[in-house]
Amino acid sequence: MGKELYVICDNIRSLENIGSIFRTADALGVAKIFLCGISGKPPHHKISKTALGAEKNVPWEYYRQTWRLIDKMKKEPSFAKGLGGGTKINIVALEQDLPARQAGKKAVVYTKFKSRFPLALIVGNEVKGISKKILKKADKIIFLPMSGQKESLNVSVAFGIAGYEIIKNIKK
Repeated sequence: MGKELYVICDNIRSLENIGSIFRTADALGVAKIFLCGISGKPPHHKISKTALGAEKNVPWEYYRQTWRLIDKMKKEPSFAKGLGGGTKINIVALEQDLPARQAGKKAVVYTKFKSRFPLALIVGNEVKGISKKILKKADKIIFLPMSGQKESLNVSVAFGIAGYEIIKNIKK
């Protein structure tokens, strides 16, 4: 108890990305996925095609507004999975470094981040990323450094990379 990893999908527009996030979440042992805003929800054939059944194995909930979910997590830290004793859920956003700085936060390279569980990892919209309003609510912001011409990876790929790094700390 207390080593749970949750995923918050903030306005993910692609159903295939949602399916891929479900599939990776299943592989990572994610406790629950929170689908927010315009994020698609199972059952949907495009989600099922990439999730390969993982959407049936990983618990999920839908919230219309991501900020309300985060506020609820902060006020009621035991709500996500019945954690006892007022365990604080650490809210971590996966975002590029520049938007983090624009939101007045310092981002940390994902490999330097020390995970504290339970942890909710926010991943954002494929084009707009995570809004400043949501970034300001995060306890930490992590990013994947980019070396090429493109400034980011596909959201489901970025989630897989960061997710595997984060869960390394669960097994310790």
